[in-house]
Amino acid sequence: MPTPVTLRTAPCRSAPVRALGLGLLALPLQVGCSPALAVLAQAAPQAAPPSAAHSAPSTPSAPAQTPAASLTASTLNVTALAYRPDGTQLATGGAEGTVGLWPVQGGRVAASQATRSLTQPAAVTALAYSPGGDLLAAAGADGRVRLWTTSDGRLRRTLDLASYYATSLAFSPDGRLLATGGGDNTRLSGPANSVKLWALDTGALRATLQGHTDVVTALAFSPDGTWLASASRDKTARLWQVAQARELRTLRGHGDYLSAVAFSPDGTRLVTASWDTTLRLWAVPGGQELRTLRGHAGPVTALAVAPGGASLVSGGEDRRVVLWSLAAPGAGGCAFQAQADSISALAYAPAGDVFASGGGRDRTVRFWPARAAALPCEPPSGGG
Repeated sequence: MPTPVTLRTAPCRSAPVRALGLGLLALPLQVGCSPALAVLAQAAPQAAPPSAAHSAPSTPSAPAQTPAASLTASTLNVTALAYRPDGTQLATGGAEGTVGLWPVQGGRVAASQATRSLTQPAAVTALAYSPGGDLLAAAGADGRVRLWTTSDGRLRRTLDLASYYATSLAFSPDGRLLATGGGDNTRLSGPANSVKLWALDTGALRATLQGHTDVVTALAFSPDGTWLASASRDKTARLWQVAQARELRTLRGHGDYLSAVAFSPDGTRLVTASWDTTLRLWAVPGGQELRTLRGHAGPVTALAVAPGGASLVSGGEDRRVVLWSLAAPGAGGCAFQAQADSISALAYAPAGDVFASGGGRDRTVRFWPARAAALPCEPPSGGG
């Protein structure tokens, strides 16, 4: 693989703010920091890491594998990743409140610095592009979701979530709705731990979906927009009928917090990830559990399904990424250490040939070929 390129940015002063309540990392708030020019540097040789632990290491170590390319996307923690649907741009979110818009070619970063740097007053907690790619939604720890135009970085609209902060975002496939999920640790039921549906043309709140009893951590619309899936710290996932704004089914089986959720491209399966170290596949809309994937030595914190639906990737606090085959149900996963810290985000490039991984406190985003044959595979923990 080619020598990776790392983008280094000048440090910022930071002050701690309240934890986001997700059981992950307390995210600090940027103070007295302005965008800095990036300096291009060749990546140094990477040392062998210590063995993975159940929780993130106190001091990030070098990853064992060499990616095709990498960039330092945050001065604190990388918190979110999203590819623009046309594959020409990658958005990165940081704990210091910066959203970076990076030019992309072939699924990988194509420049040494972001095309635009959008600054928010609090940590970025989630990112999502509209289906047409003209808007980027960025959720913040200040309880607001900001809609930016991707062509010129202009702030189009701000949604004030009032009683809760958003941890997850999803656009409906027709681009008419934005779903936000979040919570408030001071209340265990009611609107604070709900899913909200917003009309994008007016910014008006269309519906509030209540049922979860703890923070909503992830959202995903089905490809046809009929269903909305939500995951929560209450150990359940829920399927909602979008048109009727009501719950269809509660999916139970995980033994700990749920951290991520995604549909297969054909909409017939749902994948959930959990702090219980497993991923589970469910039938849609029936809700039957189809398969349990065991491949991590600690909490699973991120997942992404390939655009073609043949595979998915998962990442965890063990700093490992596992590439799973969905086309061959009996096949084991391809596991490798991808980051020097716990995996905070994963995203497939729209072409499906590359995926990106974000490491929390190691501040980097790395790009990997989405083929097991091109990766330094090891057997996953737990046997797959």
